[in-house]
Amino acid sequence: MELQSIKNRFEIVGNSPALNHALETAIKVAPTDMSVLITGESGVGKESFSKIIHALSGRKHGNFIAVNCGAIPEGTIDSELFGHEKGSFTGATDARKGYFEAVNGGTIFLDEVGELPLGTQARLLRILENGEFIKVGSSKVLKTDVRIIAATNRDLLERAQQGKFREDLYYRLATVPIRVPRLTERKEDINILFRKFATLFSEKNHSPLVQLDHDAQLLLATYSWPGNIRQLKNIAEQICVLEADSNPVSAAILQQYIPQPVNQLPLAMGGIGSEGLSGQGFSERDIFYKFLIDMKKDVSDLKRIVMGLIENTGNREEFINNNKEEISHVLYKNEANYAPISEQPIILPQVSMPASPKSSFIDVQHVHEVNNLTIAEQELDMIKRALQRNNGKRNKAAKDLGISERTLYRKIKHFELE
Repeated sequence: MELQSIKNRFEIVGNSPALNHALETAIKVAPTDMSVLITGESGVGKESFSKIIHALSGRKHGNFIAVNCGAIPEGTIDSELFGHEKGSFTGATDARKGYFEAVNGGTIFLDEVGELPLGTQARLLRILENGEFIKVGSSKVLKTDVRIIAATNRDLLERAQQGKFREDLYYRLATVPIRVPRLTERKEDINILFRKFATLFSEKNHSPLVQLDHDAQLLLATYSWPGNIRQLKNIAEQICVLEADSNPVSAAILQQYIPQPVNQLPLAMGGIGSEGLSGQGFSERDIFYKFLIDMKKDVSDLKRIVMGLIENTGNREEFINNNKEEISHVLYKNEANYAPISEQPIILPQVSMPASPKSSFIDVQHVHEVNNLTIAEQELDMIKRALQRNNGKRNKAAKDLGISERTLYRKIKHFELE
């Protein structure tokens, strides 16, 4: 069956290679009766894959039930899954069928299977091996014909080493493993997903369609998304409700809805903490722009080197020797063996600072000014302030900015600050 038709049928949005691989695996295994283990972080859409497998299987006309194993108390999980006889425990006033008996001939999806108690795991293993189970409080062996699809956001082999999950059960469940990628592995799909959620909200509530400007789309693509698709949907709906009058939504507005601790930024921030960027009062906006600036500069440097190699095809060795320092910096700038820069102070014009060292690095007036600066001007402003704050000491300024001394030295030369 064509992959795109499956996506349309089950409302799967995106075209990243990792997502396509997971879908293709699900489509191939669906016609069989093999057990499947779906892994992935919380919020990536593991249950959608279980529904696809069931709908494309020979059991599609049978029952399908999804069970959240982590949400059922340990004392009642056996009764829920396997059923119980009347009087088998306090409160068991009637006999009850369990899910495995009720779904006979269909498919059962065990979400968070890693949370099952060890005793329940032994019962589940028996069903996987020969289709047999015993109700709680009974001695009669019953048979069931159920396909099991399990899902977890845990490392089950690691839990097996800790004695919390049966290793033999893991290998029975993981006959065919499917890994659903987290949202940060699908960066090309993030803005498409946002538009889908915004469109669905607009159609359902008859409200204006909220759109994002270019910087806001870039912010979405660089965020870490710990809650994955579930978190993205929540934020999209919040913005549709609260920012309908701000079309298109800017990065500054979007950032108000995105929880973004400094340690989630996708860059190496040496010295972050009481003496790093956050300790000096840098806002998340400052840090975000600094990341974009550094990334753009690194890409430009790499592009310049590649173009130089292309243009000097006949004499590449001479080109490399003449540009050895720059090439080494671009390729190895984060390596420990890179030589430090001299700590000779740099005399700069005085820059006014807040009266209290604990006050914000950028005051209200400065924020207004920053909004009207180009990215290069914002970068220059941050460098000047870091050097002024550290009396021209390059190593300390570089630490505050979260960049290497070599990068700071290059930027000082670029902006002609010496």
